[in-house]
Amino acid sequence: MLVGIETDRGPWVQALIATGYTVYAINPMQVSRYRERHAVSGAKSDPGDAHVLAEIVRTDRAHHRAVAGDSEQAEVVKTLARTHQSMIWTRQRQTNQLRSMLREFHPAALEAFGADLGGRDALAVLPIASTPVAGRGLSRSKIAAALRKAGRQRNIDPTAVRIVEALRSEQLGLSDALTAAYGASVRSLVAVIATMVEQIGVLEAEVDRCFGLHPDAEIITSQPGLGVVLGARVLAEFGDAKDRFADAKGRRNYAGTSPVTKASGTRRVVLARYARNKRLADALHQQAFAALTSSPGARAFYDSHRARGATHHQALRTLSNRLVGILDGCLRHRTTYDEATAWAHRQTAAA
Repeated sequence: MLVGIETDRGPWVQALIATGYTVYAINPMQVSRYRERHAVSGAKSDPGDAHVLAEIVRTDRAHHRAVAGDSEQAEVVKTLARTHQSMIWTRQRQTNQLRSMLREFHPAALEAFGADLGGRDALAVLPIASTPVAGRGLSRSKIAAALRKAGRQRNIDPTAVRIVEALRSEQLGLSDALTAAYGASVRSLVAVIATMVEQIGVLEAEVDRCFGLHPDAEIITSQPGLGVVLGARVLAEFGDAKDRFADAKGRRNYAGTSPVTKASGTRRVVLARYARNKRLADALHQQAFAALTSSPGARAFYDSHRARGATHHQALRTLSNRLVGILDGCLRHRTTYDEATAWAHRQTAAA
């Protein structure tokens, strides 16, 4: 029994896999293109979509990947890693909203804390300096006490002096009633962000604990640029099913690091992939950037592409593509990363 469906997750998919069915998760965009083969009128219905999915699995399943069942521990890591990442993104959205609000009525606060509105210092001082009047009335000792209570242990007095000078700087103001309304909104947003920061720490500890129990954790964290958090995200998105990827190219394609070539006649263009797993792409991009300082081979690889005219992001994407291939080899052979072996062919080519 073969099953075609437009998602690869959820209780229904897991139940089908557990029962023994072969499940093909077809991307909705691909289903939309297939639909035009059966009707060009644009008509769409659930029975019609079911027929299209059945036809895809019946005639073209060789061009699609069957859903492979991950282990229970991998599913646990996926749940925690995705929640942790989503909460970080939500915190950033809330911080951007706070920045936009402060720009409207309290620009001195932006000068005091800069881009780090979600940091420890800002979350400690903003509740007591939520309006320009309240900020100008704060003394250095009171700000220092707030910083100390929030956990700062070094440079307390210089930081307090800098914040006082910024909060007391001249700025245009609004009416008292409007300022009070903005101040109440700022205090609420700061409370939400502070709670999210706390829960992000709780989730990160849980990610660390559960990821460490997985048998692939040692191999993944041996890769340059991958720590516990990024390693957990990589495991969560790649999964641990042994037969999910036929080769390293398949893993690169799924990661979205391999380029797409568009050729027609004498015109040939190589582009970055747009349709991809955004969570995995974000983790791999951060890995490539971190690997520049932790791996001499990765740094030399990046520098060679920059010397050939690639931009920073183009060189990082190419490096990320190479690192995914190295990870695939390590997982297949059950070996940890070795700097000399991983970049040996590059050194031979250079010589």
